[in-house]
Amino acid sequence: MAGIQNIFDISGRAMSAQLTRLNTVASNLANAKSFAGSKEEAFVAIKPVFETEYATHAESSGIASVNVSGITTSDLQPQRVHLPSHPKADEGGYVWGSAVNIEEEMVEMLEASRQYQNNLEVVSTLRSLMMRTVNMGR
Repeated sequence: MAGIQNIFDISGRAMSAQLTRLNTVASNLANAKSFAGSKEEAFVAIKPVFETEYATHAESSGIASVNVSGITTSDLQPQRVHLPSHPKADEGGYVWGSAVNIEEEMVEMLEASRQYQNNLEVVSTLRSLMMRTVNMGR
């Protein structure tokens, strides 16, 4: 892709991808304890799909970054739970719980935030080095 020119583009795209990842985790955690009246209506965790994006002359420059190509759903299945007092319960007293693994989502959140912080550190270090270079010329 022609839009990838330098380290700022690479890190910016990576940070954007991790932000999307954090947003999907937030959505999953917000719906983790929700219930539905049917299996089809139950919330299923969503996951971003990452795709490598290469610069125009990636063969010679080695420049590549990441992009979110879409959002998909998890393979987890909603669980049938007996809660006869729930307003969405069927005639047998069952509701469908969301298909979200809270522990897995917490790990995703930690990993995404660390990756975001790493890319932020790359940009910060690069800016600092550029300022030092400019000051050396004075």
